[in-house]
Amino acid sequence: MSETKLTGYKVQQYAGPVKRYCQTLDLKDNPELIAEYRRRHSEGEAWSEILDGIREVGILEMEIYIVGTRLFMIVETPLDFEWSEAMARLSTLPRQQEWEDYMSEFQKAAPGASSDEKWVLMERMFHLYNVK
Repeated sequence: MSETKLTGYKVQQYAGPVKRYCQTLDLKDNPELIAEYRRRHSEGEAWSEILDGIREVGILEMEIYIVGTRLFMIVETPLDFEWSEAMARLSTLPRQQEWEDYMSEFQKAAPGASSDEKWVLMERMFHLYNVK
């Protein structure tokens, strides 16, 4: 069975618990730009230095979902992961700012912004596991 928004998406299992961060970002409302943004994130198109850098700072998994112009990112990390430190380190890695500039034409964000400045961390307001 293929994975779709109706069948659901498999997630990675880890030996122990992980932390999850969720972020959002809006794209410019232009179907051609959105199609190109999707293409640049497709398998084989995302730059290997960017993928390596994401892993190097300790991120275990990163997923981006889209509806209309709204992006939603899920980041899974080890429990000892420090967001601010990792994002500061990520911004110094090879080609990272070049990638951010490459993506900025599609995003509603200030030119020259880092990933951490573009993507807004979201607050969890509901958690089913805690509902009795």
